Amino acid sequence: MPDPLAALRDRLAEVSDLQRAAAVLEWDQETYMPPGAAEARAHQVATLRRLAHERFTDEAVGAWLDRAEADTEADEALLRVTRRDYARATLLPSGWVAAFATAKGHAMEAWKKARETAPPGSRPGQAFAHFAPHLQRILDLSVEKAERTMPLLQDERGADYAPGDDARYDALLDEYEPGATTAQVAAVFADLRAELVPLVEAIAARPQLDDAVVHGPFPEDAQWAFGLEVAQAFGYDLRHGRQDRSAHPFTTTFATTDVRITTRLDPDFFPTAFYGTLHEAGHALYEQGVDPAYDRTPLADGTSLGMHESQSRLWENQVGRSRAFWRYWFADAQARFPEALANADAEAMYRAVNRVAPSLIRVEADELTYHLHVLLRFEIERALVAGDLAVADVPAAWNEKMAAYLGLTPPSDADGCLQDIHWSLGALGYFPTYTLGTLISAQLAEAAARDLGRLDALFERGAFRPLLDWLRAHVHRWGRAKSAAEILDAVTGGGLDAAPWLAYARAKYGALYGL
Repeated sequence: MPDPLAALRDRLAEVSDLQRAAAVLEWDQETYMPPGAAEARAHQVATLRRLAHERFTDEAVGAWLDRAEADTEADEALLRVTRRDYARATLLPSGWVAAFATAKGHAMEAWKKARETAPPGSRPGQAFAHFAPHLQRILDLSVEKAERTMPLLQDERGADYAPGDDARYDALLDEYEPGATTAQVAAVFADLRAELVPLVEAIAARPQLDDAVVHGPFPEDAQWAFGLEVAQAFGYDLRHGRQDRSAHPFTTTFATTDVRITTRLDPDFFPTAFYGTLHEAGHALYEQGVDPAYDRTPLADGTSLGMHESQSRLWENQVGRSRAFWRYWFADAQARFPEALANADAEAMYRAVNRVAPSLIRVEADELTYHLHVLLRFEIERALVAGDLAVADVPAAWNEKMAAYLGLTPPSDADGCLQDIHWSLGALGYFPTYTLGTLISAQLAEAAARDLGRLDALFERGAFRPLLDWLRAHVHRWGRAKSAAEILDAVTGGGLDAAPWLAYARAKYGALYGL
């Protein structure tokens, strides 16, 4: 009789190869594929995703799991994670998997085209109308997935779990942040708003920071080179990665030895490309740091999207927007951008990249108002999934919430409800992880400082490797072998806590604005 664990590993390797091959095609679609190939690409990706699903949900996999779980010498983490994935996957027919992959392929191209037809001054919803049928299809399929998987959440969480109207959204959120509930996320946002709104109001009453220094000209080639230089200094390994352009920055992983990032460039605004690169490099550092022994298994991934976003937000903000960072890097930046930075210094750059002001674009938002962007998306998604908001009404709802939360009205759908790629990728339930990740990032930075000493003292002399090594030891190497809760408990002695980030925000911005 064959060894069940060995047979299971062989099958998981096949499934991983198929999924990663589909990811290569999706990466190409967002970077180099000619737009006329969208129809063919959607079918190709759908075929690979369907085959991977069928190979994974085969009854033999369940039998191997049963037999391997009876062996006390078996790999407990691999079996636990695989069992959880298997339980969910077997509830989704292969036809649904193929349909979802096809819908995403079409939606991505429709999203790109809709953005291109959304000039400033166009009527709200005018360009969105080209994308709306595709979002409706994504929403319908996502609701079907949620309804098929909801019973598992009830089984896992017990009789006390009563999601009410949020049952569907809980099921979608659980895919990205296992164990989290919509009610918990809503409570986090409520607590943050209670702290952030007074802080932002106090800042608004103070003289504004001058950010003229980051408003060009910044030659694109120099931006590209500088961003990659910093990413490599953080530890991003270009022997096993690369950077390309895309409409929306992202990170994708084909193996721990092949982790790729993208960014987008604006010659008149420095933060767009630079902080896009640092954000994605944070994701890539996590993926490159997963134990290579987990390759071609379900363990070779981030343990949750909140933990993943903690890495991107940490390197982007606590490192890349720190005063110590710019004291080390400013001379290099000034040499690369002599026209824009000729009369500036490190302190001017630090103040400019930390200016707090409402903005239209989430990925360019400051650290404080950023969470209002995430809250807006969470509320819209929650209403869509519950059936309380029609797809056609998304532009109006978006603009109303932008006016209420940030005091701004998007001049076009491209700067409003079409600015993010996530919905075209089928990622309903993803957005809350940006805020959860931000909170985790501060907890991890605080824990790292207890072990390493003052982080700013390291950054000021260009020593970024100690932080990376600490994250590799405590977070990255575990992949999915440890849950986010287990990692947090091991390094902080507790669970998710907003207090460290709020203390960081009050101290940093209180000093910047003289509060």
